Amino acid sequence: MNFARLLLPDFSLILCGYLVCRFTALNRSVWQQVESLVYYFLFPVLLFQSIVRSPLDFAAASSMIGAGLLMGLAGIGMAYSLPYLPWIGSRIDVRDHAAGAQVAFRFNSFIALALAERLAGPRGLLLIAVLIGVCVPLFNVAAVWPMARHGRTAFFRTLLRNPLIIATAAGLAGNALGLSIPAWLEPAVTRIGAASLALGLLAAGAGMQFGTLTRGKTLSVCLLAIRHFLLPLVAFVLARAFRLDDTQAAVLLAFSALPTASSAYVLAARMGYNGAYVAGLVTLSTLLGLASLPFALGVLR
Repeated sequence: MNFARLLLPDFSLILCGYLVCRFTALNRSVWQQVESLVYYFLFPVLLFQSIVRSPLDFAAASSMIGAGLLMGLAGIGMAYSLPYLPWIGSRIDVRDHAAGAQVAFRFNSFIALALAERLAGPRGLLLIAVLIGVCVPLFNVAAVWPMARHGRTAFFRTLLRNPLIIATAAGLAGNALGLSIPAWLEPAVTRIGAASLALGLLAAGAGMQFGTLTRGKTLSVCLLAIRHFLLPLVAFVLARAFRLDDTQAAVLLAFSALPTASSAYVLAARMGYNGAYVAGLVTLSTLLGLASLPFALGVLR
C-alpha cells in the first residue's frame, strides 16, 4: 500500500488551510471561528454517528482499548519524566515543559478520523472513535495537570464540559442501548461528518506557526521524539502483546503516530503559558506526521 498517497489528501487540506490563512483575507480571526464550529458542533456529531451506527462488541474491543490506554500512559510517563532525566533535565525550562508536555501524547482528532476512514473504512472509523472516547479524558487531564500545579484551575469542570467527551459518552450509551440514527436523518448527519473532517484539516493548517521553533531545542526534540518515534514503537509492541487483528493493529499504529492536537497551543495560552512556543511544536509535529505515519503503517505494520 502506498501510504504517502493515502496521506496526501489529508495533508493537502492542511497545506491548503495554511496557504489560505497566510495569503488571503481569511486570516486567523476567521479560522478561530471555524475551529469553534468544528469543535463544538460538527466534530461531536461525527463522533456520535461513528459510534452508534455500528453495534460495538465491548468484549471484543477490550484488547484494543487496553492497548490504547497503555500506550497513552506510556507517552504521559515519558513526557512527565523529562525534567528528572540526567543532562536533559538541566536544559529544560520548567514552565515550557509544563505547557509543552501535552504535545508528546495528545493527538489531532481531525486527522485521526480522516485517516481511519481511508485506512479501514467504517470499522476503522468506529475503532478510532472508541480510542478517542477512552483516551481524550485521560489525555486532557494529563495535559492540564502540569500547568494546573502552578496555579488554581478548575480543570475537572472543564473536562466535564468537553464536547468530545460528551459526544463520545452519549454515543457509547446509545450503542449499548441499541439506539440508532433515523434513516431520514442519516444523510444530513453524514454530510455534517464529512464537513467536520474537511474543515478540521483546513483549520489545523491555518493554525500552523513557524516563528518559534528555535526555542527550547532540547525539550522540543525530546517531546517530538516521544510523539513520533517512541510511541509507534510502544504501539507495535502492544499490538503484538494484545494479539490485535490486522485492522485493530493498523488503527492503533496510526493512532500512535498522529500529529499532536492543534488545540494544544490554545490550552497553553488560556492557562497563562507560552502559547507561541507550543504552537511551534504543533506546527513541527504536523509536518513530522508525514514521516511518522508511513513509518508506523509501512515499516512497523
